[in-house]
Amino acid sequence: MAGGRCGRLLTTLLAAWLAAAAAEAPAGSEQASLPAEQSRVQPMTASNWTLVMEGEWMLKFYAPWCPSCQQTDSEWETFAKNGEVLHISVGKVDVIQEPGLSGRFFVTTLPAFFHAKDGIFRRYRGPGIFEDLQNYILEKKWQSVEPLTGWKSPASLTMSGMAGLFSISGKIWHLHNYFTVTLGIPAWCSYVFFVIATLVFGLLMGLVLVVISECFCVPLPRDLSERSEQDQRSEDAHRAEQLQDAEEEKDDSNEEENKDSLVDDEEEKEDLADEDEAEEEEEEDNPTGNVDEEKNDTSDQGLLRQGSVSQAEVEPDNTDDLPEQPRVADTEGLEDSLRQRKSQPATKGL
Repeated sequence: MAGGRCGRLLTTLLAAWLAAAAAEAPAGSEQASLPAEQSRVQPMTASNWTLVMEGEWMLKFYAPWCPSCQQTDSEWETFAKNGEVLHISVGKVDVIQEPGLSGRFFVTTLPAFFHAKDGIFRRYRGPGIFEDLQNYILEKKWQSVEPLTGWKSPASLTMSGMAGLFSISGKIWHLHNYFTVTLGIPAWCSYVFFVIATLVFGLLMGLVLVVISECFCVPLPRDLSERSEQDQRSEDAHRAEQLQDAEEEKDDSNEEENKDSLVDDEEEKEDLADEDEAEEEEEEDNPTGNVDEEKNDTSDQGLLRQGSVSQAEVEPDNTDDLPEQPRVADTEGLEDSLRQRKSQPATKGL
């Protein structure tokens, strides 16, 4: 009897457990059948970023470790859900996974927001709150913001080069983390590796440039090079000869000038000697003439004295009636008479 009772209890317990399991199974299957809520934010990568060149977009640049970026995640999701109403597409860019895009847009702070309208980009500097983002689109506040044009535009050639540099730096950073974190290599070993790699890469690039220059720059033939050297040597020799000739001409001209000056000095000395001899001969030939000249000189001096005395007597009487007359005329007349008298004996001697 006891065994039958125990068997009945076990069967009832087993039936109750099966009933409870059957009741919970449909609820779990219904929860599993419900699809998870999909995000309306589209991840942007280096392969699909050109989608923002068409239509109207809002982009968010973030990093998983950034606290400010995490605070705006919910607001950004809400903004993306209302994207259909606002007629705008919403995207996001992980700067850790896509360093090239962060370089293309020149992102320096996180989070960073950009507005794009038909390929024209503008920086949104407001808060990442849904209401502010919604008013920014509805009220078209982006029209008052200066667009990124010229070399600052993400689609420009300059920013494409910047994107390449950022992508290379991102790959180097990932490689450094792989060495230090995954492999456990010390950091200084990683730095030494990158320094050596940089030097080797620079040498290889220099070798490539030399090869390219040798391929595209056609060297001159040997004959032409030898001729050019000979021509240059001949030109140098000709210039040296011209310089020597010019120096010799200068020396010759200086010697000729010195000779001419010496000859002139000798001629002047000879002329002076001849004049002295002629005067001595005249004195010897005409002694009476000299006496006459002395007499004439004494008589002239007497006349000059008499003239001066007469003028001194006449002038005081005429000072009241006549103006003063210059004495220059009287002295000049006396001098002329003296010259004529001196010239007479000279003509007689001749």
